[in-house]
Amino acid sequence: MPQMANETLKAELGNAAWKLLHTILARYPEAPVESEKVYLKRYIESFAQVYPCGDCARHFIKLLQQYPPQIGSRKSAAMWGCFIHNKVNERLAKPRYDCTTILEDYDCGCGADELLGDEGHDTPETSPRPGTTGLQDRESRQHLDSIRVESSEERVGG
Repeated sequence: MPQMANETLKAELGNAAWKLLHTILARYPEAPVESEKVYLKRYIESFAQVYPCGDCARHFIKLLQQYPPQIGSRKSAAMWGCFIHNKVNERLAKPRYDCTTILEDYDCGCGADELLGDEGHDTPETSPRPGTTGLQDRESRQHLDSIRVESSEERVGG
């Protein structure tokens, strides 16, 4: 990923990214099934790989290698996320975040609704997205495959 030059935009991106990550971790199941663990681990690893700020992505990837995601429960995931955030804050000479309130601080406002659970169906590689059927996913993939982007640039965005 290309390096970002505007520190204000970089900080805004970081704040939004941390809010999303902490909110996801605060909504993670208290007793996740294996597929939920796989999904979260893949999400975190993918998040690091596609993060738009090159320096931040590289640092985050190194942190993931040193401190792998703790995905055994909601509390362990949220505390891991707070720990990682504090490692970043330490590197940036920012104040440490008090992790004791992390679950309360990142309430998404979704109430008590629960995500779809694992009913023993397909693996994460083959299962349809929540709320869709396999047919809908195949149609979406076919639609995406049919889209062609015309560009003379080899690399867009940087």
